[in-house]
Amino acid sequence: MPYNGLFKPAQKDAYKISRSKIDLYLNCPRCFYLDRRLGVARPEGFPFNLNSAVDYLFKKEFDIHRAKGVAHPLMKAYKIAAIPFSHEMMDKWRENFHGVQYLHQPTNFLVFGAVDDVWINKKKELIVVDYKSTSINKEITLEDAWKIGYKRQMEIYHWLLRHNGFKVADTGYFVYANGRKDCAAFDARLEFDITVLAYKGNDKWVEKTLKDVKACLVSSKIPKANPNCAYCNYRQAAREVEK
Repeated sequence: MPYNGLFKPAQKDAYKISRSKIDLYLNCPRCFYLDRRLGVARPEGFPFNLNSAVDYLFKKEFDIHRAKGVAHPLMKAYKIAAIPFSHEMMDKWRENFHGVQYLHQPTNFLVFGAVDDVWINKKKELIVVDYKSTSINKEITLEDAWKIGYKRQMEIYHWLLRHNGFKVADTGYFVYANGRKDCAAFDARLEFDITVLAYKGNDKWVEKTLKDVKACLVSSKIPKANPNCAYCNYRQAAREVEK
């Protein structure tokens, strides 16, 4: 059985690792090591309940068109020749702590990640889709530096689906809901502008990164922190003050 607690170098069973923990390693190897090897996780953030509600309703909406085997109006509006993909594993692929899974033999990692949606085009290629929601008074783009995490997220999904034997299009889509602030009143409802952003991914980095993650975990030394890690910088500043 795959194991997903603290990593133990001597363990024989496959180690279950999520795409979010892989991203944590890329953000800060020290925080990742403290979390997965030593059991000291970063403080938990606040739950994004409104964002989760938007995701849930997006899924319900696209599922209506999935059941009918027809394109969603957004696909037509953005001239995306695809329909929602119908597959017996779709519910599992969307399920947290299960998702799309693949056992990476060189590291003995069971890599997994829960997708928001999958479409299929006329070439029978799967298209990875991620739902996002925000509320800003500017154009929605993927250019913000911190959105590298969104891009890596999609690329890991590409990698997982390809290793499950599917043809996957390089280009995926972010379906963005932007909460409007220009309405006359709240009136117990939120209104959104919807934007679909295309992103051409490249999952070539995943293989090497998994090997780097394994090397990090089996080491007996705590890695150096990312100089830009707010958590590590806070801990360091706190230690200095305490001295």
